[in-house]
Amino acid sequence: MALTLATTIPGEPEIFASVQGEGPSAGTPCTFVRLSRCNLACVWCDTAYTWHFDGDERPHRSGQTFDRKANQVTLEEDDVAARIAALGQRRIVITGGEPLLQAPALAKMLELLPDVTVEIETNGTTSAPARVDIRVDQYNVSPKLAHSGNPAELALIAERLNHYARDERAFFKFVCAGPGDVAEAAAIVRAHAIPPARVFLMPEGTDSATLRTREKWLVPLCLQHGFRMSDRLHIHIFGDTRGT
Repeated sequence: MALTLATTIPGEPEIFASVQGEGPSAGTPCTFVRLSRCNLACVWCDTAYTWHFDGDERPHRSGQTFDRKANQVTLEEDDVAARIAALGQRRIVITGGEPLLQAPALAKMLELLPDVTVEIETNGTTSAPARVDIRVDQYNVSPKLAHSGNPAELALIAERLNHYARDERAFFKFVCAGPGDVAEAAAIVRAHAIPPARVFLMPEGTDSATLRTREKWLVPLCLQHGFRMSDRLHIHIFGDTRGT
């Protein structure tokens, strides 16, 4: 087994220390590990280099595809663990792509890091096997709404959403580009009995101006539904760049 990671530049895995920019642990120092490959295809995805490779005809609003060899690197689990340990953070965030697609290798890597807090970012279409789940302290579940371009039968799997709704470690983050997205998210929350206190609304956008504009109308909707709002701190600080 080995892990397939995204890259910052060809051959260099996207493993870096920063602060979490989104969700319940925003502002917390951590090490990010970005894995490659995804089972969904969001038209607004800001990490399309993890899945939208040359020859992939699924739509993305940029129209850009990426060379797989330049944007993926495969490393042994002990190599990844050593790189994480060298950055000296006590919390790691496993993101993607969809990291749970690589669960067996991910489990092996996490077993080499027994003293870190583990946060996994997932689209919620799968659940972690026991060997991974026992190591996870927090799930950031981001179900994809209709404006993502993914068919609901692929993106919103009732069994999986019910599973995460029952797990107190799981927080839900809905990416919203318009008020209609909030209404769709609220319907999902009701249908799966997700506690509103574990629900975040986050504006879709890759620049500060767009985020701030959308946050203004998200605030009253958070008040209306009892949801929390998530900013995207890394966008304000670093812009839409890899390795940040």
